[in-house]
Amino acid sequence: MDASKKQIRISGIIKESITDGPGIRYVIFTQGCPHHCPGCHNPHTFAFDGGTIADCDEIINDMLSNPLTSGLTLSGGEPFVQPATTAYLAKRARENNLNVITYTGYVFEELLKKAQSDPDVKSLIENSDYIIDGPYLEAYRSLELRFRGSKNQRIIDVKKSLLENKVISINENEL
Repeated sequence: MDASKKQIRISGIIKESITDGPGIRYVIFTQGCPHHCPGCHNPHTFAFDGGTIADCDEIINDMLSNPLTSGLTLSGGEPFVQPATTAYLAKRARENNLNVITYTGYVFEELLKKAQSDPDVKSLIENSDYIIDGPYLEAYRSLELRFRGSKNQRIIDVKKSLLENKVISINENEL
């Protein structure tokens, strides 16, 4: 990855989260989102020129400094609007034996189409263990769901889905 792609625009970071996936997770909230879902709990991440610029290698070093961290969660905003840097972060996390969950307002099928012409999107998909997909829909909001805001959102096992060439959804207890 060239030096110009080692910077990412973020809204913020949570260094120890237990609500954005299983275990203790390092969560990066990317800045910029095209979806603008009504009722989104992160509307401050919509603006593409908001947030701050952060160095990816500094983020990785910070993430790896805590031996209790079990995974990286990429949230937003929309991680797939900065696919080169989010794929880089995901790849580095996996190289260090951390699992990766990526939240997206796109549906998995849309991402697969984007991946055909964008190698960075393909790389982020391939370096995610699980993708939680779909827009947040207030009509399907449920406080009973773990790791999702609305019932339309799926937890996708990326490796199995790519292997079987179809979407393989799991429930939150299988994470």
